[in-house]
Amino acid sequence: MIRDIYYFLLNNYFLKFPSRKFRKLILKRTLGKLGQNSNFLRFVELRSAGRIFIGNNTVINQRVLLDGRGGQIKIGNNVDIAQDTKIWTLEHDPHDDYHRTKGGSVIIEDYVWIASGVTILPNVTVGRGAVIATNSVVTRDVPSMAIVGGIPAKNIGQRKSKLLYNLNYSPRLR
Repeated sequence: MIRDIYYFLLNNYFLKFPSRKFRKLILKRTLGKLGQNSNFLRFVELRSAGRIFIGNNTVINQRVLLDGRGGQIKIGNNVDIAQDTKIWTLEHDPHDDYHRTKGGSVIIEDYVWIASGVTILPNVTVGRGAVIATNSVVTRDVPSMAIVGGIPAKNIGQRKSKLLYNLNYSPRLR
């Protein structure tokens, strides 16, 4: 009951608060891990936050849903997750006579770029340096350095970057 109230406050108030420092303080106490220089923008929704692990220099944009109810979410270093992305670890089994749920972890390795509106389903690993195109639905593992897109996401190219950057998201007020 107390945990339910905390998660209600977390998603409905704390993660909407305009101060990045305040959100970061709350997230360090809530997530399984929050790496250095990682940033969460406002309006992120977390489910079972203690099962979510974030690496260093990672950016989670606004209106991203991270659902840790059915397994862990492990997000590596220098990962860029754009707005309106949904990462699920729990789903209903379409073949189950009783509409039961099934779950599995999602692993996102270092230097992954996930564009806007992407949905990632349970039991998926996104390899190092992969790019997922806007509005794609990822239903299976994505190889390292692959560029995937579509519903379901399929290989549409190969990334050629040497991945030498460190993300440093510091919004400037104008």
